[in-house]
Amino acid sequence: MEDKARELAPVLVDMLAKKPASSRLLVGIYGIPASGKSTFADLLLKYIDILLVNDPQNSAILVSLDGWHLSRAQLAQFPDPILARDRRGAHWTFDSASYLQFVQSLRTEISADMQIIKAPSWDHSLKDPTPDAISIHPNHRLVIIEGLYAALGVDSWGEAALLLDERWYIELSVEEAQRRLVKRHVITGVGKDLADALWRAEKNDFPNGQFLITNAVTPTRVISSVEDPVLTVEADIALSEAIRAQSKSV
Repeated sequence: MEDKARELAPVLVDMLAKKPASSRLLVGIYGIPASGKSTFADLLLKYIDILLVNDPQNSAILVSLDGWHLSRAQLAQFPDPILARDRRGAHWTFDSASYLQFVQSLRTEISADMQIIKAPSWDHSLKDPTPDAISIHPNHRLVIIEGLYAALGVDSWGEAALLLDERWYIELSVEEAQRRLVKRHVITGVGKDLADALWRAEKNDFPNGQFLITNAVTPTRVISSVEDPVLTVEADIALSEAIRAQSKSV
């Protein structure tokens, strides 16, 4: 995805230059689980920062939808808390109304005395969101929003998606996504063993991806997902070790 990010960063910088100084360029990066949207968004920001390094009036910032996950305490208040916990990551386990308010605030006219806009982030150690962890300053005129539901077309998600200038879809086949997901769950330890990794991919990640495919707003650009070969080797090794460990335990 490195080459594609390097190629497309100037496209966004050019779009930004054509917008009024009082407005922002909002870009959504989305795709089904394991499509590489987070990696691509990080790379895109890196190359945009290089292009804008000598332009203090115009900066870019990346915001992840993970910050709008409902907390574990909130999920525990659901009528079926076990289902809510198991399906964490489904669109209904996010605070989509708060996310819509955030995107709407980004659409307000920029002025020197405007308040800093806050966004939540995700704490991997706590496995919960951290409120007001990200600050969007007036010079942050290019905002990249990355996440599975950045262009989902239902409820508040759909309203937010239509406020974005660009909606870039990272395209990946469902079959390849499932293969990557199992590997990712094994290498990151999300799945306690291979069977658990398979269960998580099939019962939660795959349904979420299929829901996005069925209900997404039309993208403004489609980008083919290319897996990093280094990560592929690491994941293959981890998966092989998990398979061997599971075979010994049988």
